[in-house]
Amino acid sequence: MLFTTAALVALIPLAASHGLITTPPSRPTGPAIIANCGAKVEQDIRLDNTSHVEGLPELAAKDSAYNAAKCNLWLCKGLQFADNPTANTQTWQAGQVVPIKIWLRIPHEGSANVSIVDTKSNKIVGDMLKVWAKGYAPGKKESDVPLDQTQFNVTVPEGLEDKCATAGDCVLQWWWYGTAAKQTYESCVDFKIAKKGMAEGSTARVFKA
Repeated sequence: MLFTTAALVALIPLAASHGLITTPPSRPTGPAIIANCGAKVEQDIRLDNTSHVEGLPELAAKDSAYNAAKCNLWLCKGLQFADNPTANTQTWQAGQVVPIKIWLRIPHEGSANVSIVDTKSNKIVGDMLKVWAKGYAPGKKESDVPLDQTQFNVTVPEGLEDKCATAGDCVLQWWWYGTAAKQTYESCVDFKIAKKGMAEGSTARVFKA
């Protein structure tokens, strides 16, 4: 059977989908990732926003627009703070319980964590908020994955009111590595931490795991 180029492109999201954060909303593509990472990287993520990181450096290297310092493919998969709508930036307080939902289309058993990352250094700040040292995303289809690996709560830690006071300085990052597949997945939520009594909005609904 012969496929046209357009038909093959249309199949990409179905064949390669893996996972990302859906709640709270995670970073999307936009003009900033095109400017800093190049059109090839942006297109790859736009066609499948749940795909792994490992294929992106090769695409970026072929694009004259790629700026390694500004793109940083190993932080949030290169997705840029500037592309995230202001309404998607969360305002949290220390001690607040935040519900997380992961869309996990194709399992690759391995390890995972949810952490707060300093975007300037790309280093985890403090302790990981959620850790699966092994056994994350087992099975062959989405329904095989335990519910508490795709719907869970994390607690905003104390002591980050200054470091993470400005949106864009920190992200909440879901990181997953499929051991057999040797593929890495990253998805980020932009937020700021307000001092107690200054947070905007109310605490979201808590999942009961």
